[in-house]
Amino acid sequence: MPINDPAVLAEVTAAFERYEIALVTNDVAVLDELFWNSPHTLRYGATENLYGYAQIQAFRAARPAAGLARTLGRTVITTYGRDFATANTEFHRSGSDRVGRQSQTWLRTPEGWRVVAAHVSLLA
Repeated sequence: MPINDPAVLAEVTAAFERYEIALVTNDVAVLDELFWNSPHTLRYGATENLYGYAQIQAFRAARPAAGLARTLGRTVITTYGRDFATANTEFHRSGSDRVGRQSQTWLRTPEGWRVVAAHVSLLA
């Protein structure tokens, strides 16, 4: 199985960057698009556990749009074969000394690359 095939890595990196822009600009339509529309999708957030696409979509629709800017650091994207990847990053928000961590599992679907599992946490 090829690890980090350059073409696949470029595709996942572009999807990850598109997600990040949508996240900090609160582009809910793109965020919804980039999560796999399935009851099997999950997202563990800093304060919530969301099971299935419908719960994730409802969370995004209700989330406040203020204070979303952040700086990423130590982003590691790894592809496994042509259809599976992980993206992990640390992030910092202005005015906070806490380090955030975000992990995403990406899967190539007929519609394109989609997040099938995500986890966000904050270190003290």
